[in-house]
Amino acid sequence: MRVAIVHRVQPGEKPNLDELRELCLTAGYEVVYELIQRRYPHPKYNIGPGKLAELKDAVKKLNIEKVIFENDIKTVQEYNLAKALGIPVMSRVQLILEIFSLHASSKEAKLQIKLAELKYELSRAREKVRLAKMGEQPGFHGLGAYEADVYYNEINRRIHTLT
Repeated sequence: MRVAIVHRVQPGEKPNLDELRELCLTAGYEVVYELIQRRYPHPKYNIGPGKLAELKDAVKKLNIEKVIFENDIKTVQEYNLAKALGIPVMSRVQLILEIFSLHASSKEAKLQIKLAELKYELSRAREKVRLAKMGEQPGFHGLGAYEADVYYNEINRRIHTLT
C-alpha cells in the first residue's frame, strides 16, 4: 500500500521521519511521499491549509492510499483529514498497534493487542459516532447507524470479555 507520512513540528523543533518510515516498512507500506510542517497544530487538520492542499495534490498524483501522521491526531482532525483527502488517515499509535497485530503469534499476544486496540478505540468512540452521523467518511465504515452509547458500551463489553 502506498502511503504518505506527515510530521508537524513546533517552531524550533527538529523534525525526524526516520523512525516512522521504518515503522511503515515493517507494516508493509511503501512510503512514497513525506511532508513536514513547522507550525503549531491547526485545530481542524493538525497541519495548515497550505500543507493540506500540497498533501491533497500528492495523494492524487502519486496514488497514495493512506496518510500516516507522526503526531497523535485528534479524532475530529482524523475525520476532517480523511474527508478532505478521500483516503484513510492514521496516527503513529494506530500504526504501532497494526504492526503488533501483524506480528503476534501466540493467542495471548493477539488478545493483549486486541485489548490495547479496543482501549484506544474507546477513548475516541463518542467523537467518532458524532462525526459519523454528520455523513460518511473514509475509514469509519458507516458508524452513523450506531448511537454513541451503544457503540461505547459495545467496546466496553468487548474489553471486559478479554480481561
